Amino acid sequence: MNRTFVTLVALALVALGFTGHQVAQAADGDARVRVVHASPDAPAVDVLVDGGVAFSNAAFKGITDYATLKAQTYNVKVVPTGATEPVVIEADLPLASGKDYTVVALGKLADIEPLVLVDNNATPAAGKAHVRFVHASPDAPAVDVAVAGGPVIFSDIAFKGTGAYTPVDAGSYDLEVRLAGTDTVALAVPGVRLDAGNVYTVFAMGLASGEPSLMAVPSLDAAHAMTAPAMLPKTGAADNALLLLAVVGAMMVTAGIARQRAVAVRA
Repeated sequence: MNRTFVTLVALALVALGFTGHQVAQAADGDARVRVVHASPDAPAVDVLVDGGVAFSNAAFKGITDYATLKAQTYNVKVVPTGATEPVVIEADLPLASGKDYTVVALGKLADIEPLVLVDNNATPAAGKAHVRFVHASPDAPAVDVAVAGGPVIFSDIAFKGTGAYTPVDAGSYDLEVRLAGTDTVALAVPGVRLDAGNVYTVFAMGLASGEPSLMAVPSLDAAHAMTAPAMLPKTGAADNALLLLAVVGAMMVTAGIARQRAVAVRA
């Protein structure tokens, strides 16, 4: 296995605090689409949706923002930036209401094709992060990614393969990149940090043998704030308690004065 590949994948996993677009899922009635340029020898491209430019000048490794569209079927074309020909990808893309999609342009230019992914940017459970892996390198071998000495997180992911969203407890982990289907550790990756509430995708791009060299391109797809249960401020709680004690004390004093006056009248 090419060691550069496992090294770059490992570095991507270490970098899971990376920058990216922070998003929520599509609203009811609409869909959202983004485009990832993962073709290693293709030029910068424009993406046309029903003949109009939806994304412009997307270069290799580029990950666009999500565009909101009505839920229906669209004709999508990928062309060199500023041109209408040649059309390197053309596909009809049905979009469902309330769904997010990632369209990955992958493969070498002579064999370029779209990989359409349905994204899940929903909020992870409390204390969890979600991670997905997409293999978009046309000549790189398959890998497993696992917790050190423990279970496999992504198993036997080959070109055009996708590791399903995996919930992981927030925190730091020691990971291993293994040869697919074996226990052979190609690289140890200590101290990987995953933040609660975040959704991540790591794309493997480039060429294991050639230029541009193999690399991992990470994306923070969604960041959901994890809030603690609401609590009364300590200061406010103390003030309320003191106020209650003062009221009760005043009532007791008033009652005591009233009893003393009643005794004095009877005397």
